[in-house]
Amino acid sequence: MNKKMTGMVAAGITAVLLAGCQGAEQQTAQAGTEALSGTLTLYTSQPEADVQTLIDGFNEKWPEIQVDVFRSGTEEVVSKVLAEKQAGSVLADVLLVADSVTFETLKEQELLTAYESPELEGIPEEYIDKDHMYTGTKVITTGIVYNTDLVRTPPAGFSDLTGEAYKDSVIMPSPLYSGAAAYNLGVMTRTEGLGWEYFQGLKNNGVTVDKGNGAVQNAVVSGEKACGMLVDYMAVRSENDGASVAFIYPEEGSPAVTEPVGIVNGTRNEELAKAFVDFILSEEGQTLTAEIGYTPVKSGVAVPEGLKGIDEIKPMSWDTAELYQTREADKERFSQLFQ
Repeated sequence: MNKKMTGMVAAGITAVLLAGCQGAEQQTAQAGTEALSGTLTLYTSQPEADVQTLIDGFNEKWPEIQVDVFRSGTEEVVSKVLAEKQAGSVLADVLLVADSVTFETLKEQELLTAYESPELEGIPEEYIDKDHMYTGTKVITTGIVYNTDLVRTPPAGFSDLTGEAYKDSVIMPSPLYSGAAAYNLGVMTRTEGLGWEYFQGLKNNGVTVDKGNGAVQNAVVSGEKACGMLVDYMAVRSENDGASVAFIYPEEGSPAVTEPVGIVNGTRNEELAKAFVDFILSEEGQTLTAEIGYTPVKSGVAVPEGLKGIDEIKPMSWDTAELYQTREADKERFSQLFQ
Protein backbone atom coordinates (compact mmCIF):
# COMPACT_ATOMS: atom_id res chain seq x y z
CA MET A 1 0.00 0.00 0.00
CA ASN A 2 1.49 3.36 -1.00
CA LYS A 3 1.89 6.29 1.37
CA LYS A 4 -1.03 8.18 -0.15
CA MET A 5 -3.39 5.23 0.27
CA THR A 6 -2.13 4.62 3.83
CA GLY A 7 -2.85 8.26 4.71
CA MET A 8 -6.35 8.06 3.28
CA VAL A 9 -7.14 4.91 5.28
CA ALA A 10 -5.78 6.46 8.49
CA ALA A 11 -7.82 9.62 7.92
CA GLY A 12 -10.92 7.53 7.32
CA ILE A 13 -10.39 5.55 10.52
CA THR A 14 -9.86 8.78 12.47
CA ALA A 15 -13.05 10.28 11.04
CA VAL A 16 -15.03 7.18 11.98
CA LEU A 17 -13.61 7.22 15.50
CA LEU A 18 -14.37 10.93 15.90
CA ALA A 19 -17.90 10.46 14.59
CA GLY A 20 -18.39 7.60 17.04
CA CYS A 21 -17.16 9.72 19.95
CA GLN A 22 -19.37 12.64 18.95
CA GLY A 23 -22.36 10.34 18.61
CA ALA A 24 -21.67 8.92 22.07
CA GLU A 25 -21.42 12.44 23.49
CA GLN A 26 -24.72 13.39 21.89
CA GLN A 27 -26.39 10.26 23.20
CA THR A 28 -25.01 10.98 26.68
CA ALA A 29 -26.33 14.55 26.51
CA GLN A 30 -29.70 13.31 25.32
CA ALA A 31 -29.77 10.72 28.08
CA GLY A 32 -29.02 13.46 30.62
CA THR A 33 -31.86 15.55 29.24
CA GLU A 34 -34.27 12.64 29.32
CA ALA A 35 -33.25 11.91 32.92
CA LEU A 36 -34.76 15.21 34.08
CA SER A 37 -38.14 13.99 35.17
CA GLY A 38 -40.04 13.91 38.40
CA THR A 39 -41.98 16.28 40.64
CA LEU A 40 -40.83 19.72 41.79
CA THR A 41 -42.55 21.71 44.55
CA LEU A 42 -42.62 25.50 44.24
CA TYR A 43 -43.66 27.92 47.00
CA THR A 44 -44.45 31.37 45.62
CA SER A 45 -46.26 34.64 46.13
CA GLN A 46 -46.64 35.22 42.39
CA PRO A 47 -50.28 35.45 41.15
CA GLU A 48 -51.70 32.05 40.29
CA ALA A 49 -52.30 32.72 36.59
CA ASP A 50 -48.81 34.16 36.15
CA VAL A 51 -47.00 31.30 37.84
CA GLN A 52 -49.02 28.83 35.76
CA THR A 53 -47.91 30.59 32.56
CA LEU A 54 -44.33 30.35 33.78
CA ILE A 55 -44.71 26.65 34.53
CA ASP A 56 -46.29 26.03 31.12
CA GLY A 57 -43.26 27.63 29.48
CA PHE A 58 -40.93 25.57 31.63
CA ASN A 59 -42.81 22.39 30.70
CA GLU A 60 -42.35 23.11 27.00
CA LYS A 61 -38.64 22.63 27.67
CA TRP A 62 -38.94 20.02 30.41
CA PRO A 63 -42.23 18.16 29.78
CA GLU A 64 -41.39 15.33 32.18
CA ILE A 65 -41.09 17.60 35.25
CA GLN A 66 -44.31 18.16 37.15
CA VAL A 67 -44.41 21.38 39.18
CA ASP A 68 -46.64 21.44 42.25
CA VAL A 69 -47.40 24.89 43.66
CA PHE A 70 -48.25 26.39 47.03
CA ARG A 71 -49.23 30.02 46.57
CA SER A 72 -49.97 32.74 49.14
CA GLY A 73 -48.71 36.15 50.30
CA THR A 74 -44.98 36.30 50.96
CA GLU A 75 -45.38 36.52 54.73
CA GLU A 76 -47.57 33.39 54.79
CA VAL A 77 -45.22 31.51 52.47
CA VAL A 78 -42.27 32.27 54.75
CA SER A 79 -44.26 31.33 57.86
CA LYS A 80 -45.09 27.98 56.23
CA VAL A 81 -41.46 27.31 55.35
CA LEU A 82 -40.25 28.18 58.85
CA ALA A 83 -42.94 25.99 60.42
CA GLU A 84 -41.96 23.09 58.17
CA LYS A 85 -38.31 23.54 59.08
CA GLN A 86 -39.19 23.44 62.77
CA ALA A 87 -41.16 20.26 62.14
CA GLY A 88 -38.09 18.77 60.47
CA SER A 89 -39.28 18.58 56.85
CA VAL A 90 -39.44 21.46 54.37
CA LEU A 91 -41.63 20.33 51.48
CA ALA A 92 -40.62 23.07 49.02
CA ASP A 93 -37.79 22.64 46.51
CA VAL A 94 -37.80 26.19 45.11
CA LEU A 95 -38.91 29.51 46.60
CA LEU A 96 -40.05 32.44 44.45
CA VAL A 97 -41.20 35.32 46.67
CA ALA A 98 -41.21 39.07 46.87
CA ASP A 99 -37.93 40.61 47.90
CA SER A 100 -34.28 40.29 48.87
CA VAL A 101 -34.94 41.16 52.52
CA THR A 102 -37.20 38.13 52.81
CA PHE A 103 -34.48 35.96 51.28
CA GLU A 104 -31.97 37.31 53.79
CA THR A 105 -34.25 35.88 56.49
CA LEU A 106 -34.28 32.53 54.72
CA LYS A 107 -30.53 32.70 54.23
CA GLU A 108 -29.88 33.31 57.92
CA GLN A 109 -32.12 30.37 58.78
CA GLU A 110 -29.93 28.20 56.50
CA LEU A 111 -32.94 27.40 54.35
CA LEU A 112 -31.18 28.08 51.04
CA THR A 113 -28.46 26.33 49.10
CA ALA A 114 -25.91 28.11 46.91
CA TYR A 115 -26.33 27.83 43.16
CA GLU A 116 -24.54 29.96 40.56
CA SER A 117 -26.75 29.61 37.51
CA PRO A 118 -25.08 29.67 34.08
CA GLU A 119 -27.83 32.12 33.03
CA LEU A 120 -26.63 35.13 35.08
CA GLU A 121 -25.17 37.07 32.13
CA GLY A 122 -27.04 40.34 31.60
CA ILE A 123 -28.47 40.49 35.13
CA PRO A 124 -27.18 43.47 37.17
CA GLU A 125 -24.85 42.49 39.99
CA GLU A 126 -27.03 44.18 42.63
CA TYR A 127 -29.81 41.68 41.89
CA ILE A 128 -27.56 38.66 42.52
CA ASP A 129 -26.76 37.54 46.06
CA LYS A 130 -23.02 37.59 46.62
CA ASP A 131 -23.17 34.04 47.99
CA HIS A 132 -25.46 32.91 45.12
CA MET A 133 -28.23 31.88 47.51
CA TYR A 134 -30.82 33.77 45.46
CA THR A 135 -31.21 35.88 42.32
CA GLY A 136 -33.80 38.48 41.33
CA THR A 137 -36.13 37.39 38.51
CA LYS A 138 -37.91 40.65 37.64
CA VAL A 139 -38.26 44.28 38.78
CA ILE A 140 -41.58 45.21 40.36
CA THR A 141 -42.00 48.81 41.44
CA THR A 142 -44.73 50.21 43.66
CA GLY A 143 -46.39 53.43 42.53
CA ILE A 144 -49.84 54.98 42.48
CA VAL A 145 -52.85 53.69 40.59
CA TYR A 146 -55.84 55.98 40.27
CA ASN A 147 -59.35 55.72 38.87
CA THR A 148 -59.59 58.10 35.92
CA ASP A 149 -63.36 58.50 36.40
CA LEU A 150 -62.87 59.75 39.96
CA VAL A 151 -59.63 61.72 39.84
CA ARG A 152 -59.38 64.88 37.75
CA THR A 153 -55.92 65.98 38.89
CA PRO A 154 -53.69 62.94 39.30
CA PRO A 155 -51.23 62.88 42.21
CA ALA A 156 -47.61 63.49 41.31
CA GLY A 157 -46.20 61.43 44.13
CA PHE A 158 -46.80 59.60 47.37
CA SER A 159 -46.92 62.80 49.42
CA ASP A 160 -50.04 64.01 47.60
CA LEU A 161 -52.05 61.10 49.01
CA THR A 162 -52.09 62.74 52.46
CA GLY A 163 -53.86 65.82 51.07
CA GLU A 164 -57.51 66.79 51.51
CA ALA A 165 -58.28 65.90 47.89
CA TYR A 166 -57.75 62.23 48.76
CA LYS A 167 -59.50 62.15 52.15
CA ASP A 168 -60.87 58.62 52.79
CA SER A 169 -60.21 57.62 49.18
CA VAL A 170 -56.79 55.89 49.33
CA ILE A 171 -56.04 52.21 49.87
CA MET A 172 -52.74 50.41 50.45
CA PRO A 173 -51.62 46.78 50.95
CA SER A 174 -50.66 45.62 54.42
CA PRO A 175 -46.97 45.00 55.16
CA LEU A 176 -48.17 42.34 57.59
CA TYR A 177 -49.29 40.23 54.60
CA SER A 178 -47.46 41.44 51.50
CA GLY A 179 -43.69 41.06 51.28
CA ALA A 180 -43.49 43.89 48.75
CA ALA A 181 -45.47 46.14 51.10
CA ALA A 182 -43.17 45.21 53.99
CA TYR A 183 -40.16 46.15 51.87
CA ASN A 184 -41.84 49.41 50.85
CA LEU A 185 -42.52 50.27 54.49
CA GLY A 186 -38.87 49.82 55.39
CA VAL A 187 -37.67 51.95 52.48
CA MET A 188 -40.30 54.71 52.67
CA THR A 189 -39.96 55.25 56.42
CA ARG A 190 -36.24 55.88 55.81
CA THR A 191 -36.69 58.19 52.82
CA GLU A 192 -36.27 61.91 53.36
CA GLY A 193 -39.57 63.73 52.99
CA LEU A 194 -41.62 60.65 53.89
CA GLY A 195 -40.68 58.70 57.03
CA TRP A 196 -43.06 57.54 59.74
CA GLU A 197 -44.68 60.98 59.64
CA TYR A 198 -45.93 60.10 56.17
CA PHE A 199 -47.71 56.98 57.37
CA GLN A 200 -49.20 58.95 60.25
CA GLY A 201 -50.45 61.41 57.65
CA LEU A 202 -52.00 58.58 55.64
CA LYS A 203 -53.80 57.33 58.73
CA ASN A 204 -55.04 60.82 59.59
CA ASN A 205 -56.34 61.11 56.03
CA GLY A 206 -58.40 57.93 56.35
CA VAL A 207 -56.29 55.48 54.32
CA THR A 208 -57.64 51.93 54.13
CA VAL A 209 -55.16 49.11 54.76
CA ASP A 210 -56.17 45.83 53.12
CA LYS A 211 -54.59 42.41 52.87
CA GLY A 212 -52.61 42.60 49.65
CA ASN A 213 -52.11 44.17 46.23
CA GLY A 214 -55.09 42.30 44.78
CA ALA A 215 -57.45 44.06 47.18
CA VAL A 216 -55.99 47.43 46.19
CA GLN A 217 -56.37 46.64 42.51
CA ASN A 218 -60.01 45.58 42.90
CA ALA A 219 -60.93 48.60 45.00
CA VAL A 220 -59.54 51.15 42.53
CA VAL A 221 -60.79 49.36 39.41
CA SER A 222 -64.31 49.13 40.86
CA GLY A 223 -64.29 52.79 41.94
CA GLU A 224 -64.63 51.90 45.61
CA LYS A 225 -61.41 53.90 46.13
CA ALA A 226 -59.96 56.68 43.99
CA CYS A 227 -56.26 55.90 44.51
CA GLY A 228 -54.05 53.15 45.77
CA MET A 229 -50.46 52.12 46.30
CA LEU A 230 -50.02 49.25 43.89
CA VAL A 231 -47.33 47.26 42.13
CA ASP A 232 -46.80 48.42 38.55
CA TYR A 233 -47.72 45.33 36.55
CA MET A 234 -51.14 44.95 38.21
CA ALA A 235 -52.08 48.54 37.45
CA VAL A 236 -50.90 48.38 33.85
CA ARG A 237 -52.60 45.04 33.37
CA SER A 238 -55.92 46.50 34.55
CA GLU A 239 -55.50 49.46 32.22
CA ASN A 240 -54.74 47.15 29.29
CA ASP A 241 -57.87 45.16 30.13
CA GLY A 242 -59.95 48.32 29.66
CA ALA A 243 -60.39 49.47 33.26
CA SER A 244 -60.61 53.22 33.93
CA VAL A 245 -57.26 53.39 35.70
CA ALA A 246 -53.79 54.81 35.14
CA PHE A 247 -50.44 54.25 36.83
CA ILE A 248 -47.92 56.80 38.07
CA TYR A 249 -44.25 56.37 38.90
CA PRO A 250 -44.06 58.71 41.94
CA GLU A 251 -41.85 61.78 41.79
CA GLU A 252 -40.12 60.75 45.04
CA GLY A 253 -38.94 57.54 43.40
CA SER A 254 -40.13 53.96 43.21
CA PRO A 255 -39.46 51.28 45.81
CA ALA A 256 -38.85 48.08 43.90
CA VAL A 257 -38.63 44.37 44.65
CA THR A 258 -37.09 41.73 42.43
CA GLU A 259 -39.01 38.57 43.41
CA PRO A 260 -35.88 36.44 43.83
CA VAL A 261 -35.71 32.71 43.28
CA GLY A 262 -33.74 30.32 45.46
CA ILE A 263 -33.29 26.58 45.99
CA VAL A 264 -34.19 25.08 49.35
CA ASN A 265 -31.32 23.60 51.32
CA GLY A 266 -31.55 19.82 51.49
CA THR A 267 -33.94 19.39 48.57
CA ARG A 268 -34.04 15.89 47.14
CA ASN A 269 -34.80 17.34 43.70
CA GLU A 270 -31.77 19.58 43.27
CA GLU A 271 -31.26 18.96 39.54
CA LEU A 272 -34.92 19.71 38.83
CA ALA A 273 -34.70 22.84 40.97
CA LYS A 274 -31.59 24.01 39.10
CA ALA A 275 -33.36 23.47 35.77
CA PHE A 276 -36.29 25.60 36.97
CA VAL A 277 -34.00 28.42 38.17
CA ASP A 278 -32.01 28.32 34.93
CA PHE A 279 -35.19 28.59 32.87
CA ILE A 280 -36.49 31.65 34.77
CA LEU A 281 -33.15 33.45 34.40
CA SER A 282 -32.56 32.49 30.76
CA GLU A 283 -33.38 34.80 27.87
CA GLU A 284 -36.28 32.51 27.04
CA GLY A 285 -37.62 32.68 30.58
CA GLN A 286 -37.10 36.44 30.83
CA THR A 287 -38.92 36.96 27.53
CA LEU A 288 -41.83 34.98 28.97
CA THR A 289 -41.62 37.09 32.14
CA ALA A 290 -42.00 40.22 30.00
CA GLU A 291 -44.86 38.67 28.02
CA ILE A 292 -46.67 37.98 31.30
CA GLY A 293 -46.32 41.69 32.03
CA TYR A 294 -43.27 42.21 34.26
CA THR A 295 -40.15 44.32 33.80
CA PRO A 296 -37.44 41.73 33.03
CA VAL A 297 -34.31 41.68 35.17
CA LYS A 298 -32.08 40.67 32.24
CA SER A 299 -30.72 43.34 29.90
CA GLY A 300 -31.56 43.02 26.23
CA VAL A 301 -35.08 41.70 26.83
CA ALA A 302 -37.91 43.98 25.66
CA VAL A 303 -39.99 45.68 28.37
CA PRO A 304 -43.82 45.38 28.31
CA GLU A 305 -45.75 48.39 27.04
CA GLY A 306 -46.67 50.77 29.86
CA LEU A 307 -43.73 49.83 32.11
CA LYS A 308 -40.28 51.35 32.47
CA GLY A 309 -37.08 49.40 31.96
CA ILE A 310 -34.54 48.90 34.73
CA ASP A 311 -32.45 51.83 33.42
CA GLU A 312 -35.44 54.23 33.40
CA ILE A 313 -36.74 53.70 36.93
CA LYS A 314 -35.84 56.24 39.63
CA PRO A 315 -35.08 53.85 42.48
CA MET A 316 -36.08 54.37 46.10
CA SER A 317 -33.91 51.98 48.07
CA TRP A 318 -32.09 51.36 51.35
CA ASP A 319 -29.41 49.07 52.69
CA THR A 320 -30.72 45.50 52.54
CA ALA A 321 -28.92 44.43 55.71
CA GLU A 322 -30.57 47.21 57.73
CA LEU A 323 -33.99 46.51 56.26
CA TYR A 324 -33.56 42.86 57.18
CA GLN A 325 -32.54 43.64 60.75
CA THR A 326 -35.42 46.07 61.32
CA ARG A 327 -38.25 44.41 59.37
CA GLU A 328 -40.06 42.87 62.34
CA ALA A 329 -39.74 46.07 64.36
CA ASP A 330 -41.06 48.10 61.42
CA LYS A 331 -44.04 45.78 61.04
CA GLU A 332 -44.77 45.96 64.75
CA ARG A 333 -44.67 49.75 64.70
CA PHE A 334 -46.97 49.79 61.68
CA SER A 335 -49.36 47.41 63.45
CA GLN A 336 -49.51 49.68 66.47
CA LEU A 337 -50.05 52.76 64.31
CA PHE A 338 -52.96 51.23 62.41
CA GLN A 339 -54.55 49.09 65.10
